[in-house]
Amino acid sequence: MPHLRVNGVTLFYEEMGSGPETIIFSHSYLLSGVHFNPQMQALRDRYRCIAFDHRGHGRSETTVNGYDMENLYQDAVAFIEGMNCGPCHFVGLSTGGFIGMRLGIRRPDLLTSLVLMDTSPDGEPQEALGRYKLLIMVIRLLGWWPVIGRLLPLFFGKKFLNDPDRREEVKEWKAQIVRNDRAAVRKFGEGIFARESVYNDLSKITTPTLVIAGEGDMPTPVSKARRIADGIPGAGLVIIPNAGHICTIEEPRAVTSAIEDFLAS
Repeated sequence: MPHLRVNGVTLFYEEMGSGPETIIFSHSYLLSGVHFNPQMQALRDRYRCIAFDHRGHGRSETTVNGYDMENLYQDAVAFIEGMNCGPCHFVGLSTGGFIGMRLGIRRPDLLTSLVLMDTSPDGEPQEALGRYKLLIMVIRLLGWWPVIGRLLPLFFGKKFLNDPDRREEVKEWKAQIVRNDRAAVRKFGEGIFARESVYNDLSKITTPTLVIAGEGDMPTPVSKARRIADGIPGAGLVIIPNAGHICTIEEPRAVTSAIEDFLAS
């Protein structure tokens, strides 16, 4: 299995396809790079596609510390440099989007383009912070089962969760969430929920940027996507109907089409 040692952590990554340009995919909290598989499969005939798992997630190393937002950003910088694939197209969803904005502001030399999906330029809203801290505490003390029913609607929209033809998919994603190391989940959550706003620096991003959001995204609603697109000069915006936070899985064709059109432009 492919791993790369960077910034004091061993990160797992999956690579598909080849081409003159590389796309790096950076995933959401509690999931892994697997949620980009539909896009990687579709783009592999034209691009080198690489999805890496953040520390404490998927098949990457669970470290004692290093889960603050700034260190996660440094993980991504070191990974891009270590894979010798910069400048690259960077696609980040949720946590991956937090990282993508920081790359665009601080390290534009590593980027050819930027796709920011279901993410926010702001710090965590106070009204949500209390709920998330409570969820993390319950997970730490009692495990996943008391809260998994509340977590799934935060990640996926009603159409996906209630579709009888997709029940097995829902079960698979539920199983992936509960496989996460609880200590890492707590530390990672505390790190990203304590992140500082980058909204006032968005105007510094000169990399061509596309913002994508699921129409029914609960943690980072469409208003956050519009706020990002308005703040980055020339950024495009695509809203995906019938999708929640993990639109890459819920409406994979629509998301892939938006990315393809953007890269072709």
